[in-house]
Amino acid sequence: MTRLSSAVPAVPLGLLQALCVAAPFCWAGSPTLPPCAPHYEIRSGQSPDGTGVFFLGREIAHVMTHAGADWLERPERAAEERPDQLVPALKLQPGHQVADVGAGTGYFSWRLADAVTSQGRVYAVEVQTQMLHRLRRNMTARGLTNVVPILGTPTDPRLPADTMDCILMVDVYHEFARPCEMLHALWLALKPSGRLVFVEYRGEDPAIPIKPLHKMTERQIRREASLHALEWVETVATLPRQHVVVFRKQAPGISAAPGTSPAYTPPARNSRPD
Repeated sequence: MTRLSSAVPAVPLGLLQALCVAAPFCWAGSPTLPPCAPHYEIRSGQSPDGTGVFFLGREIAHVMTHAGADWLERPERAAEERPDQLVPALKLQPGHQVADVGAGTGYFSWRLADAVTSQGRVYAVEVQTQMLHRLRRNMTARGLTNVVPILGTPTDPRLPADTMDCILMVDVYHEFARPCEMLHALWLALKPSGRLVFVEYRGEDPAIPIKPLHKMTERQIRREASLHALEWVETVATLPRQHVVVFRKQAPGISAAPGTSPAYTPPARNSRPD
């Protein structure tokens, strides 16, 4: 295996350097950026669904491209993921500033926009321009004016600093090419005590019909979040196939040691609801 140095990003180095000039908090430009590079490895002969890059022992999954956008709007998704339960669990209020990172076609963006009302704003972040085109059409069709599409990068969601009440990532974090750097950028975008929410298919349950690299265990989510100044708040386990793992932004310098999750206790029962 090969350690992935900070000089081997998921985007061309020249482009990455240019982005860092535009966004000074990128990479080593911020004193609070954790030492990301030692936690990446390159391995050969791994899953065809993965990139061959491992972060804290987890292989990063290939990104679902815009060619699969129809799957995001499949009719059965409402029953499988229960957005009618997930969005209320976020406890959003009118006027909140929220980010939908990995927004895709806007399946959750419009629901978040309804929750924060016209007084609030939803920043819909995508790294694929084709997805953003479709998202814009969907928001226009719904008459929504409080959703702001943003073209991000693998390390930078391009969100305004210290403004987000809540950042939501639904079925997307496992595909981040540079998860450590991206979480740092998301941390910077949160208000003090703002919440960062991971929604992932439960990796603990082999019966969930999703490819293994596109699922995550709660333990792994909390292990990766522990590199940052994030405090675990709760895990909502009432959805049919996913868990909702919620963290709160803390002041820098008080995160847990890398790879640890001191408050985590594995569930005593199968994570699938009865």
